[in-house]
Amino acid sequence: MSAQLGTAMDESGDIIRCDACPVLCRIRKGKTGACDRYANHDGALVRLDPLVITERTRAKDGDLVPFARGAEDWSGDLLARPAIDTSAPGTVFVTGIGSGTTYPDYKPAPLIVAGEWEGVDTVTVVTEAIFSYCGVKVKIDTDRHLGPEQALVRVEGEPIGHVTTAEYGSQMLSLGGVRHLTGGSKKEGTVTCAALLALCNGEAVEVTIDDGSTVVIQAGQPPIVDGETEARMRVGCGSAAIGIFARQWLGHADEVIVVDDHITGVLSEHQAGRFLDMRPGGIRVRGRKSTPGRYFQVAGHGAGWGGTDVTDPLSIIEKVDPKIAWPGERVLMVSTTGEESAYFQLDDELKFIEYPMPEPLRLVVDRIAENCEPALCTVLFMAGAGGSLRAGVTENPVLLTRSVQDLMTRVTVGGAPVYVWPGGGITLMVDVTRVPKGAFGYVPTPALVAPIEFTLPRWAYEELGG
Repeated sequence: MSAQLGTAMDESGDIIRCDACPVLCRIRKGKTGACDRYANHDGALVRLDPLVITERTRAKDGDLVPFARGAEDWSGDLLARPAIDTSAPGTVFVTGIGSGTTYPDYKPAPLIVAGEWEGVDTVTVVTEAIFSYCGVKVKIDTDRHLGPEQALVRVEGEPIGHVTTAEYGSQMLSLGGVRHLTGGSKKEGTVTCAALLALCNGEAVEVTIDDGSTVVIQAGQPPIVDGETEARMRVGCGSAAIGIFARQWLGHADEVIVVDDHITGVLSEHQAGRFLDMRPGGIRVRGRKSTPGRYFQVAGHGAGWGGTDVTDPLSIIEKVDPKIAWPGERVLMVSTTGEESAYFQLDDELKFIEYPMPEPLRLVVDRIAENCEPALCTVLFMAGAGGSLRAGVTENPVLLTRSVQDLMTRVTVGGAPVYVWPGGGITLMVDVTRVPKGAFGYVPTPALVAPIEFTLPRWAYEELGG
């Protein structure tokens, strides 16, 4: 389906001006604008992408499944037949994908659709929004140290974001934002926009981190760190692993040390070991002791055991206390993903001698791996919905903002649910894997273009001056 739009044409009739974004491209017949989304078709400005409508199906456990429909096979109703049985089509929802924009701000939204939902008259306002204030938050499941916090993240040598605070088992990146899009050089803005567009559309992007790693990021796929594909997200920190598996190690090892970049656990000192009446092992690891059996900073950051720079686990052993340790003491050392492990016994001089892993301990190491979830990249599109969106819905934009904040108006992106941040404005986040493929576009201002829908009861729409 193509949408014909209002245009300005030169005297020759060969060139039309597109007003769908601030660039105001002048487009010759048979050509497209800079964004490749609008074209001059025989003197008419048309939207090249189809309007995407989603339908809820039983087969997908209630998921909205996108498909493109032209005007000729869509009745215009927001809601079609209810999903009574598996053979009947489910709820139809009109998305903003392919709908066109409200730019300049005073234009109403391209589609304002009425319907009924569970006996309530509703209105859905549908548009494609131009977002200068947008970016992505990236969660990368890995124990590897990708780079120091605040380190710049680059694409083609241009800064597009930074490393932010790590979370449990994941490294986090904050990419994009108005300062990278508009506050740097023209190339920085262009590269940032292209990287965001690719990530939001589910494509792979290779980034480099200052004083850190090279990472290939793709939503819903394992991260590739310095050429190696990550497989597992850790079961927990070293202390958590001790708490989870302590009883399963009891009787098969006298000491277990779980090596971790953040919190390394030592079983016999840990509260779990004391609860099980384990004999103190007398093995002291390096680093700063926090609470019993929990140690910080046992080694540097890296791609080794538990996200440290350790390749030889014995390098984190500071000392063995001869007054407490004993010959024959059985020691298991393991990482937080179970990918690295080693079994030792102390000899008569209390030195570590490596032995084959006993089968009961191997089973628990394998269970650590089993409890690790698959390592994935998660990409959340984040944006602030400002004037152009709200002015396309109501003459008094703050009323729409308040309606969203009061949960009267539901916001979706391409039919996908969003999280709206508390506080002022309409600041939203959406998982890009839940948005139909190819839903995001761009304009060379530079800025991203994303579909957005506002759904609310009809009476509320009338009250806010829609």
